[in-house]
Amino acid sequence: MATGAFEGKVALVTGGARGIGRATAMRLGSGGAKVAINYKGNAEAAAEAKRLVEEAGGSAALIQGDVSLEADVDRVVKEALAFGGRLDILVNNAGITRDDLLIRMTPEAWDSVMDLNLRGAFLVTRAAMRPMMKQRYGRVINVSSVAGVAGNAGQANYAAAKAGLIGFTKTVAREMASRNITCNAVAPGFVPTDLTNELLGKMKEAILPQIPLGRFGTVEDVASAIAFLASDDASYITGQVLVIDGGMVTG
Repeated sequence: MATGAFEGKVALVTGGARGIGRATAMRLGSGGAKVAINYKGNAEAAAEAKRLVEEAGGSAALIQGDVSLEADVDRVVKEALAFGGRLDILVNNAGITRDDLLIRMTPEAWDSVMDLNLRGAFLVTRAAMRPMMKQRYGRVINVSSVAGVAGNAGQANYAAAKAGLIGFTKTVAREMASRNITCNAVAPGFVPTDLTNELLGKMKEAILPQIPLGRFGTVEDVASAIAFLASDDASYITGQVLVIDGGMVTG
């Protein structure tokens, strides 16, 4: 991918304050993109993400908002458009976990994960479609998970939301292809982030032998894949799920 691959492009990254979102914002910024960083509550982490994007050579704006709330989403997208003048790239990354075995999982734990991880992606993508359709250009990348591909014990809510995101991706790809808008998903495996550190800490010895490459992924591994799908190098790829898991899930 050429240096400056995102010059003149404007990106919105949800959940961009930490982890995969922050790494993605930095990767797009280093390619010259203007990056709108959405965050829900951690203003300190968001400010650090903005600083890192600017250090990487991009420009960034912080936009607070809960993407599970329609009113917040409409405002977030409007502010992103006001910041950049257009919207070329959307990365639906915001997500949470509320892990438990199904028999102990509460309806509240189910609903909270569905609301942010799946409803949030629906609301933001829907809001982003109007400017993308008008300019006849767009790249949407949804952050799913190997849990959505293969399931994972103790994560019925998270796996269901991430599997739903894959079906959503394929449908948006079909609906928007005629407007030169692509929609793809990435499905990371075990990548240490604030969201997964507790799970990985408990299961590290059991998980590592299942990964053929013999290591956990990094947020940079995922960000590079997202950047590829957001670039013009991927202009003929849509409706696909790129699994980034070191070879763990092959089926």
